[in-house]
Amino acid sequence: MKYCGALLLALPIVISINLFSSPSHAISSCNGPCHTLNDCTGQLICINGKCNDDPDVGTHICSGIPSPGGGCQPSGTLYCRGNSYPKYTCSPPVTSSTQATLTNNDFSQGGDGGGPSECDGSYHDNNEKIVALSTGWYAGGSRCGHMIKIISTKTKRSVMAKVVDECDSMNGCDGEHAYQPPCKNNIVDGSNGVWNALGLDTEVGLEAITWSMA
Repeated sequence: MKYCGALLLALPIVISINLFSSPSHAISSCNGPCHTLNDCTGQLICINGKCNDDPDVGTHICSGIPSPGGGCQPSGTLYCRGNSYPKYTCSPPVTSSTQATLTNNDFSQGGDGGGPSECDGSYHDNNEKIVALSTGWYAGGSRCGHMIKIISTKTKRSVMAKVVDECDSMNGCDGEHAYQPPCKNNIVDGSNGVWNALGLDTEVGLEAITWSMA
C-alpha cells in the first residue's frame, strides 16, 4: 500500500480520494484543483479554482486543515492525466504535537490502499487501529511497528495507532498505488478503526489532527 488513503475522501476524498473520471474532472477535496462543481467532493464547492467550504451551507470541512509543506520543499513534479502533483521526500518536523491531516484508507485486500502494507507485507482489517505515514515521516520504514498518539482537533479525543505502511509522497497514478496521486507530505492515513476511535465521520475524509510518537 503506498498511498494515503485517503478516503477523502481524504485527499481528495476517499470516495476515491483523488480518482479521476477524466483529465478535466478530478474529484478534489479541500484546496484541490477544480473547474466545475462536479470536481469537488462532498459539500465542497469550486471557488477561484480550488475546492472549499460552501459559505451558503456553512460547513467547516476545510477549516483547520494544515497545508502541506511545512518548510519542506517539493523534490519534483508528477504529471498524471492532465494534472500535476508535487513530490516530496520530506515532511514537516516531528514534534510533541505535530500538525497533520488525517485521511481514511482501506488497508484490506482490494481496498483503496493498493498493495499490502510495506511494514509487514500483509493486508489488515480496517477495524485495527493502524496508519500509514507520508514518505518523510515514514522515514524509510524506521517507524514501522511503532505506536503514535493521534489527537483530533475537532473532537479532542485521542487514540494510539500502529504504523504499518507508507503514504507515498513520491509516486502514484499506477496500479501499485490504486491509481491515486502522490500523498501530500503531511498525511496520517488512518483505518476506520482510527477514525471511529476519534469519533470522526469517514465520509468527511479530511480532518485536522496532531500526532506524536508514543
